[in-house]
Amino acid sequence: MLQNDKIWMAQGENPCYLLLNQANRHGLIAGASGTGKTVTLKVMAEGFSQAGVPVFMADVKGDVTGMCQAGVDSENMQKRIAKFGLEGFTYQGCPARFWDMDGENGIPVRVTVSDMGPVLLSRLLGLTKVQEGVLNIVFRIADDRQMLLIDMKDLRSMLNYVSEHAKEYTTTYGNVSSQSVGAILRALIAVEDQGGDVFFGEPALELADWFACDPTGQGYVNILNAAHIIQQPQIYSMFLLWMLSDLFEKLPEVGDLDKPKFVFFFDEAHLLFKDMPTELLSKIIQVVKLIRSKGVGVYFITQSPSDIPGEVLAQLSNRVQHGLRAYTPAEQKAVKAAAEAFRANPNFKSEDAIMELGTGEALVSFLDADGKPSIVENAKVLPPQCLMAAASDEAKAAVIQGQASLMAKYGDAIDRESAFEMIQDEREQNAAAEELARERAELEAQKAEFAKQQEEAQKAAEKEAERQQKAAEKEAERQARAAEREAERQARAAEREAERQAKAAERERQKQKDAVARVATSILGSAGRTAANQIVRGLFGTRR
Repeated sequence: MLQNDKIWMAQGENPCYLLLNQANRHGLIAGASGTGKTVTLKVMAEGFSQAGVPVFMADVKGDVTGMCQAGVDSENMQKRIAKFGLEGFTYQGCPARFWDMDGENGIPVRVTVSDMGPVLLSRLLGLTKVQEGVLNIVFRIADDRQMLLIDMKDLRSMLNYVSEHAKEYTTTYGNVSSQSVGAILRALIAVEDQGGDVFFGEPALELADWFACDPTGQGYVNILNAAHIIQQPQIYSMFLLWMLSDLFEKLPEVGDLDKPKFVFFFDEAHLLFKDMPTELLSKIIQVVKLIRSKGVGVYFITQSPSDIPGEVLAQLSNRVQHGLRAYTPAEQKAVKAAAEAFRANPNFKSEDAIMELGTGEALVSFLDADGKPSIVENAKVLPPQCLMAAASDEAKAAVIQGQASLMAKYGDAIDRESAFEMIQDEREQNAAAEELARERAELEAQKAEFAKQQEEAQKAAEKEAERQQKAAEKEAERQARAAEREAERQARAAEREAERQAKAAERERQKQKDAVARVATSILGSAGRTAANQIVRGLFGTRR
């Protein structure tokens, strides 16, 4: 309940006020289950909201939504109001905004893989040191090649891409073993099975949208529906740690303000620090120490202060310690440590009081105006002005209906060009280049084969021409020989014919001679052979 510049949180022997100008010194709300931590959270958060300070909280059990709805009057509430002397107490809700990682019951909450970073992502995936080193290399290569890592498919593609080109990157970035990449890919499957794939994407959450007040000047209470995601504690804790780190990195230094710019409530804080690597814990300690100078207050809600590392616990100056139970030596030690953290009150022993506190009672110590812890008070926490239980469906629907502008901004997921698409394009281009090279090689091979065939055909033609020339020469030679033989034959035949004709002529002459001789013989009768022969020779000119 806001009173001027302070939140009236509880009433003991003295009223317990959380001063707004000391609220960024962080705080702790601790206590066993059922001791009233949620009511304390609501009273504190609505006080900040009324002071114009926007807050964030995760709704783990589903009952924090009641902050958007005015409380309900009852006889018990009237008794509490009268007991505390709450003059002018009114039931009123806070301006609220509902956020949901699944996007089912509120504005979707997404963060990009690049924004989460390799350190937090390694924690989320449960990687070893070597595997974390490989993941760092993958992120570095993505940055150098200007490949955005937005969602899980981007990271998966980038891991496969780096693995495929590991030899090319070894000398520049270091060794990337296929075994480490395989382990990271298997871890991604586990996160996706837990719903982590819907958490990574765009449009990414801009935390500046949480730094807002309603038209009346009251700070919005940003409520994250974590009822489902709390079942995946790694995703839940990594998201909260990312928010804290992102606020630290992006907000400017403002020094000490009259009131915080923003207050961050970490519910189920023990999940944040469970099995946290030393390096990451050191980073969180640094953020918690320094983020107050940026106007942000951080409040952890958990069952026992022992759930919080000592160096973080030392930064939590505003404390509300509800009842603890000590059934084991370890629990008794935790109770003692919690009691010793308070500035002692001479009227009671804190260690005994912690174990005797009933529901709604707490040991309370806030920083005073000088920044010193006040003496611890055994006090009763004031009732909230908002609804103690979960909001009705109608009230939640009204809140969601009033978030139209933010729903328009974050409602629909977008998938712009990022590492996945760039790698796909590169592979397609490489495949096209390889196909072109293959086609060119085939064309060159075809050209070479054609040239070879042409050469062979040319050689064959030349051989054929040579063969035909030789054949022609042989034929010409044959024909010449044949002609020569024919000429010789004809010459011999002519000679034979001439010889025959000569012989025939000689025979004919001889016949004529014989005929003449016979005639002469016949004419001369008995003139005598000598005279006849002379006559014959005279007639034929054969006379000697």
